[in-house]
Amino acid sequence: MLATSRTRPVALFVLASLFFGGTFVAAKAGQAYIPPLLFVALRFDIAAVVLFGYAVLTTSREELVPRTRGDVAGILAAGVFAIGLANGLLFVGQGYVTSAVGAIVFSLVPIFSPLLAGVLLDDEQLSAAGAVGTVVGLIGVALVIGIDPSNLLGAVDGGTAIVLGGAISAALGGVLIRRAETTTSSTVRTAWALPISACMLHAMSAAAGESMAAIEWTMAAVLALVYVSVFAGAIAYIAYFRLLDDVGAIRSSLTFYVSPVVATLGGWALLGESLSALAVLGFAVIVVGFAIMGHETVTATVRGLVSIDELPAPASVSTSIWISAIARVRSGISRPRPRSRSLSVSLLYSLPFSSSDSRSNASPNADSQHATIRTHTGDRYLRRFEPDGD
Repeated sequence: MLATSRTRPVALFVLASLFFGGTFVAAKAGQAYIPPLLFVALRFDIAAVVLFGYAVLTTSREELVPRTRGDVAGILAAGVFAIGLANGLLFVGQGYVTSAVGAIVFSLVPIFSPLLAGVLLDDEQLSAAGAVGTVVGLIGVALVIGIDPSNLLGAVDGGTAIVLGGAISAALGGVLIRRAETTTSSTVRTAWALPISACMLHAMSAAAGESMAAIEWTMAAVLALVYVSVFAGAIAYIAYFRLLDDVGAIRSSLTFYVSPVVATLGGWALLGESLSALAVLGFAVIVVGFAIMGHETVTATVRGLVSIDELPAPASVSTSIWISAIARVRSGISRPRPRSRSLSVSLLYSLPFSSSDSRSNASPNADSQHATIRTHTGDRYLRRFEPDGD
């Protein structure tokens, strides 16, 4: 039993990283046979059926139905910005850049998210560390793209700019979901959002003059579509959120930075792509920027100062118990703090198909009664514990 509890997170991490990283390779390969917007629209058609079926089988009817205006707003934000537009731009831009460059540029979502949160969320301010991390991350992007300081406008090609637009859309969608203060789980929210994304992308595809008649139904096209829909879509998504429940947001966010490695190796092995040493250096700088932005939480995670998995499940609790254990990493100050819409540094939208969960790594199941840890500027606190029933 203990061995299973230790190996499951590793298996989930490998599964999510491999499948999400392969998305960029499959997107690049599939566009030789399927127009890009139609490609991603068909992807969401299939993924919507698979994921909604999974949600129906694993979620109670009460949890499956949106209950508040915030739930509806969160679904729309996910369907339009975080999933639909983000993936549409990614697939279009992927046709002009290598799998590795597309994956690296799209992994900038955690860099853009705090900037947008500072504007759209009243209680979210970018810290000094966040500002430094953002600058470092953008320097990394410049290295990946190969920007020439003497010719800034001409250095960014169209494909890279489109993928960058997709990353910004994903970050915006994540912030808008936080602003909506939804009560639905990520799985349920995405199950409702995917049909919206699919309809929007079918409309964009038609407006762009794409048609089903343009598809070459070769074996390679079918395999690429099945991969991005089922494996890199529903299965990878389910694996990722189970990993999130097991190890928390910070450690699970490492998949964001393993995915570009997978995309690079896949593009080299399957598509004959190459990656410059400067791009590798740029990716390393981006990771450093992300680490600076979340250094206090990363430090706490590494040192084991705050571990959700080590918290014992209470023997008896009522529906409205507060576990108000607030701790600063270095000061040790404890004080109660109300729930906030603060954005976690490690947003889930870095992944090419996901929906951020406002309840982070809390499990909705009664047999997995864990408090939830949320990340703020310089401190952490444990959210309200609300088990099922009562």
